[in-house]
Amino acid sequence: MTTAAIHIDRTTVRYGDVVALDDVSLRLHPGRVTGLVGMNGSGKSTLFKTVMGIVKAERGHVLIDGAEPAAARRRGLVGYVPQSENVDWTFPVSVGDVVMMGRYGRLGFTRRPRPEDHVAVARALARVELTDLAERQIGQLSGGQRKRAFVARVIAQDARILLLDEPFAGVDKRSEATIVRLLRELADGRSIVVSTHDLHALPSLADEAVLLLRRVLFHGPVDEALRPETLARAFGLDLFASEGVG
Repeated sequence: MTTAAIHIDRTTVRYGDVVALDDVSLRLHPGRVTGLVGMNGSGKSTLFKTVMGIVKAERGHVLIDGAEPAAARRRGLVGYVPQSENVDWTFPVSVGDVVMMGRYGRLGFTRRPRPEDHVAVARALARVELTDLAERQIGQLSGGQRKRAFVARVIAQDARILLLDEPFAGVDKRSEATIVRLLRELADGRSIVVSTHDLHALPSLADEAVLLLRRVLFHGPVDEALRPETLARAFGLDLFASEGVG
């Protein structure tokens, strides 16, 4: 077995008196797409923030490609695609500028893009089929195009661990298919974690699934994760698990 790209060991995170993650342990390996599934408030966003080093664990330990989370983020090892509602779409920045932000950690002291940075951005835009919209203000794009622009940013960054928070929310079918295809391609040598409510997309997207409800309830094959009795536990429906859920 290869060294874990993400190693979370008995980690607990609190916000005051609220336990967001409770004794969570996970080992996620390169070359795989992991679907992170759970209801609102289950700890998915907190898990991402902990991996990125934004939130500090009360107990336990997290290593990203062998490094502490904050150090891994500074080195550009972790790329993040946020939920749409967490972005200011009125900010006067072009699609190309957004993608160039993925190169920021590589720009050196002057922060001036070099020819190789422009090439990386152009290639990333081509992969998400947004080359013709590079000069357009980011807020003028459709929901699916916006999401593809942020996927292009992590492609340009060349991060080894990719975290995507609800990438299929509010996107059209073309963008969803494009994102799924890209993530499958990008999984070669990378560890990709996708939080999603779109259970129908999981079989074509993910190699494995994690069901989270502050604790890891399940980590394994997608087909097993999608069994009604397994999903019932993740969505707080234990009483109804014997009857199945739709």
